[in-house]
Amino acid sequence: MFNSLFRRITPRAVGSRQFLSSTSSIFSGPSRALRSLRFFTLAATLGSTAYTVGAFYPPPLLTYIAPRAAPPPPDPDLPESRAYVAALEEELQKLPILLKHRADEDTGAWYETRPYVSIPEDRRVNNLTAGALRGPGRLALLPLVRARSDESEALVIVHVGRGLCGHDGIVHGGLLATLLDETLARTAMLNLPDKIGVTANLSINYRAPTRADQFILIRIRLLEASGRKARVSATVEDLDGNILTEASGLFVQPKYAKFLDKGAIHEVMGTKPSAEQAAHGHGEILPHPAVVPTAQESS
Repeated sequence: MFNSLFRRITPRAVGSRQFLSSTSSIFSGPSRALRSLRFFTLAATLGSTAYTVGAFYPPPLLTYIAPRAAPPPPDPDLPESRAYVAALEEELQKLPILLKHRADEDTGAWYETRPYVSIPEDRRVNNLTAGALRGPGRLALLPLVRARSDESEALVIVHVGRGLCGHDGIVHGGLLATLLDETLARTAMLNLPDKIGVTANLSINYRAPTRADQFILIRIRLLEASGRKARVSATVEDLDGNILTEASGLFVQPKYAKFLDKGAIHEVMGTKPSAEQAAHGHGEILPHPAVVPTAQESS
């Protein structure tokens, strides 16, 4: 009896299960397709938005891995190149950190100068940072130095262009070493007896990549001056105050220093302004030429 009853019920139960299964597949099919369509639409939207935002505001890591292509440094004699350098000099003179430094520091305690501004063309052309590397897209401007009158501290502002890179978009570490060597040497030499010295040791720690096409700040501090030796330290920072590089150096006055032309060396370094120049503003020597004159213009 129970077996016969089971045989009667089972086909119906199986049939009902088949009906429910087929019904479920009918109604679930469009639902899955709709969910898939929504997923791909959302992914495409998010991807497009991220690409657009990244194109206008690329994250630093992305610019390091895949930097944007840039044209080579232009001919410095072109009118547009001169206009670019002049605009860059104007931007330098309006930097908030420079304006604040000029306003906050006592006129007698600090002075301002521009290295290389006085050296003649025949000596400039074979100077690495004043000649070979000078120009738009490289070192477009003369460095601007603000130094304590006792030569214990200095702030140097430099613009580094795209033509100074190792990895595209990142300033070459060797170029930063060159800038540090020259800026450290300036403070060190001015604390030596005959104001002349050579690099005995230079130690550098690179903390973060230095992006090209920006102003950088080099802060120098005298650590010790004793006899013919001077020790100095420096940091390279961006305008936001992020430390990019740290360095320290030992500079020694050579025994043959008295035979060297001190005047020529000090012209390269930039000298302290006269009393008349110091009375103009906050001790800055203005105006400064935005573009180093060419040989044709100098003659």
